Amino acid sequence: MYISKKIKIAFTFLIVMLSIETYGQSNDFKVTLDAGHGAHDFGAVYSGRIEKNIALAIVLKVGKILESYPKIDVIYTRKTDVFIDLVERANIANRADSHIFVSIHCNANKNLAADGTETYVMGMTKVASNLEAAKKENAVITLEKDYKQKYEGFDPNSPETMIGMTLMQEEYLENSISLASKVEDAFALLGKKLRHGGVKQAPYMVLHKAYMPRVLIETGFISNPVEGELLNSEHGQDDIARAIADAIISYKNEYFGDGGAETFGEKPSQMIKENPVKNTDAPEVNKAIIKKDTLGSIYKIQLSASKKKLALESKNFKGLRNVSLVYEDNIYKYLYGETSDYEDAKNQLKEVKSKGYDSAFLIAFKNGKKISVQEAIK
Repeated sequence: MYISKKIKIAFTFLIVMLSIETYGQSNDFKVTLDAGHGAHDFGAVYSGRIEKNIALAIVLKVGKILESYPKIDVIYTRKTDVFIDLVERANIANRADSHIFVSIHCNANKNLAADGTETYVMGMTKVASNLEAAKKENAVITLEKDYKQKYEGFDPNSPETMIGMTLMQEEYLENSISLASKVEDAFALLGKKLRHGGVKQAPYMVLHKAYMPRVLIETGFISNPVEGELLNSEHGQDDIARAIADAIISYKNEYFGDGGAETFGEKPSQMIKENPVKNTDAPEVNKAIIKKDTLGSIYKIQLSASKKKLALESKNFKGLRNVSLVYEDNIYKYLYGETSDYEDAKNQLKEVKSKGYDSAFLIAFKNGKKISVQEAIK
């Protein structure tokens, strides 16, 4: 009895200590690192240079650097040579309530002279090269079981089919661009070692379902003999990893200070909407009748986001009136207009962009709560 009582006390003490440790780490800045491809999905392969291996090596190096900093928690979608579904990579970040999602890849082109880094944010584009890059990465879903059901309505050979699915996370665009810019700026400091190609937009499926600022980094062209050897080398990977880690640290310090991070509003884990794969062998029975909500949605346009608070005067917003302000994620977000008509909202967005707000985007509310634009349209 005495020994049993001591065991219970020890067990209780252990639980308390674990709880204290968990609580103490609850405000860490969380980074999810995603190494592209894996296992039977090799990615691009040129002259023995294999994308899945290079991406994983760089991710592990970035993670090791970040883990040396206090108040940073690193989550990996994979640390070994395994295959992870694209949507699961995003959900790993969502379940962890990560503050940012960083997917790392290598580029390739039939033109062996093509070189340079590119960092992508989620978004639609009419640039053919960007769409082609997204098409190559999105084709990975065809290696997944039941992908036609899992990604219902999406054709990996036609990224434009993501238009109806894409708008729901545009509220993270501003911060995603900021992070991407920092990555490219860090690459620029590498000088002649690696040409930096800049920040671009493309509809990548791996970014689509991550409910946080997120970027996809093409670290260079393994198809280029010189750049490919750099990417495949230990010192080259060290330089690239250091640049990416420095960019992440810079982003954290700018938006969350030198300490930990605090999450405002709905957490990513609360926004996961699973799309269960249908059992095609089972008969469909008892179909639920879904009643259409009769309450309307309100559309607004996010003009910009800044750590600086501006007076809501038209002179501060290129002559635009009816500008409002919300404070989320330690950032002031400036919103324009208000309408319940989606077509009207799109016209207002065109007006805003014509005044120079190129990164402006639509957001939607229902009963005072932010919802996805896709949900509002439905």
